[in-house]
Amino acid sequence: MAFLLAAAPAGLGKMTPGEAPADDRSLQGQLLIAAPGMTDPRFRRTVIVMLRHDASGALGVVINRPAAERPLATLLAAAGMSADGVEGSITIHYGGPVQPEVGMLVHSAEYRAAGTLQVTGALAMTGTPDALGDLGRGKGPKRFLFALGYAGWAPGQLEGELAHQDWFTTPADAGLVFEADRDGLWEQAMARRTRSL
Repeated sequence: MAFLLAAAPAGLGKMTPGEAPADDRSLQGQLLIAAPGMTDPRFRRTVIVMLRHDASGALGVVINRPAAERPLATLLAAAGMSADGVEGSITIHYGGPVQPEVGMLVHSAEYRAAGTLQVTGALAMTGTPDALGDLGRGKGPKRFLFALGYAGWAPGQLEGELAHQDWFTTPADAGLVFEADRDGLWEQAMARRTRSL
């Protein structure tokens, strides 16, 4: 199975690295937790880390649906990149139903590359294959999660789903994003939810 890594989706680059969302109601840097009554099977019992949420819409990545493990060299070759000196494999997560060919590396913020989006002081995202090459050469971020695809909302759409009580929220704690057991992540995130239905 071939995977195509692409640059970050249109609109993500509008925020400069380190820039905080202007609206204090923004869910950027939060986790969305599907409510128990979520009827959409694509999102049932999912946890999504929100990478952007502003007047132009919202974008996040599902973090509790690991799908496969692949050698980093294979992923880089599929993206037309050199795999010289690259070692190791990476778990690929189902990031969401939008553009499943687009790869995103959600990672700890100490790592920066061209195209890195600073999400919070501790969390960033890079949507270029260079980040995978850096991982395979021992120069990548300390913590990371790789996903294909993402979840996206048009302006006002996520706010409507929140009003309909489809989601809980909680801050995107690094332990939940990177280290928690994926099978039990929904329950762990639910236990920390801050938005009440």
